[in-house]
Amino acid sequence: MVPARQELDDLTLRRAQRGEVAAFRALVEQHHRAVWQLAVRMLAGTAIAHRAEDVVQETFVRVHRALPGFDPAGPARLSTWILTIASRLALNELRAAPRAARAVPLDDALELPGEGSAVRDLDARRRAEAVARALAALPEPARAVIVLRAYHDLDYDEIAAALEVDVGTVKSRLSRARAALREELRARGIPGSSGGPGGDDE
Repeated sequence: MVPARQELDDLTLRRAQRGEVAAFRALVEQHHRAVWQLAVRMLAGTAIAHRAEDVVQETFVRVHRALPGFDPAGPARLSTWILTIASRLALNELRAAPRAARAVPLDDALELPGEGSAVRDLDARRRAEAVARALAALPEPARAVIVLRAYHDLDYDEIAAALEVDVGTVKSRLSRARAALREELRARGIPGSSGGPGGDDE
């Protein structure tokens, strides 16, 4: 089950767009966790995994610069708009640097804020490690699609807009990514689940 995305209230958004520091701080606090998780999952298992925090910081620098022009009545929700910026920055990092098989321990990528209790359970941890390794092995575009869909609940149209591809490409990449994840889980003796990132949409 993917947690529902929380949106900033309209008044705080308008204040942040006017440059009020406290309102922008509230925006960052609201969306920091999702951006951090996206950056960590996108960069895990690569030589640049340590740059996840840089991606987060640059995301909010760009959000701050572009926020006055964001249209709350436009096609993208604020959360989707922010995740779009973060995903493009993470993809840029991945494309600019060579992949390394085990540049950093995957434990660093799994210990996400607020998730310690889940990964301490042995079965959940084994599954999380298998998923993280499978994600690290995916080509960057496929990784981006499954992270945005499975962990951040963007719909096909939102993912297509974020990655600047058509919906058909999103669906085909997602299908291949899910197949790779299920194969990795099977190889490690961990049954697949419709509730995990390898599961199918309803």
